[in-house]
Amino acid sequence: MRKNRKTYILKLLVLLLVVQFFAQSSLQAQNKLSDTIISERLQYIKNTLEKDKLNTKRWWYAWFTTYGVATFGQTAVYFISDDKSLQQDMLLGAATTLLGAAGQFISPLDPRNETAHFNSMPELTVDQKLLKLDIAEELLLEWAKREKEARNWQNHALTGAVNLGGGLITWLGFKRSIWAGLGNFALNTVITETQIWTQPTLAKRNYEKYCQNYLNSDEMSSDISDVKCYVNAYPGGIGIRVVF
Repeated sequence: MRKNRKTYILKLLVLLLVVQFFAQSSLQAQNKLSDTIISERLQYIKNTLEKDKLNTKRWWYAWFTTYGVATFGQTAVYFISDDKSLQQDMLLGAATTLLGAAGQFISPLDPRNETAHFNSMPELTVDQKLLKLDIAEELLLEWAKREKEARNWQNHALTGAVNLGGGLITWLGFKRSIWAGLGNFALNTVITETQIWTQPTLAKRNYEKYCQNYLNSDEMSSDISDVKCYVNAYPGGIGIRVVF
């Protein structure tokens, strides 16, 4: 009985050693390929982050400038004009565009410079590249979530409520016709919806492509959920990372 047990344990140990030997040999054989793939994934995310940062800056400053100029212009007309109806329209319009300019500061998309530390990180060894890739994936996921959040139904509802308020003020507050109120609502809705739908989406789209091309997961690319799991194999071990 004891002899059989010892034989079984010995066979098990030999089997484990064989499995470990072939696993290490396989990982070492893939060393060059792994390094190439890591570099390719890093470059893909780098390009995405740089382009998306540039697109976000252009969108943010363009709309902030537009709202700022509109606010200044309507305020100037309000003080210059002697027409009461025109003054009312300009005052309401200036208040609306001022809210739009202020909204840029609370938007999920703003011209942050979050890639400065990432770009300065070294990538001379495989371990350094893996660490940099982890941070790059976190940044890409975070930016993709922001772009999704910027177009969620809450933003449409919030701007819709402001536009509806402007229409009601025109109709009831200024005692105009209902068509004047609807016109004010429609004009402001076109502006705010254009602002929302022109927001950059490169990070979101490229994150989905990244999942499909490099992580082999259609489920992850179908929807940006709150929890992500990554598995990275590299010479000498396997890394598992969960992002909440």
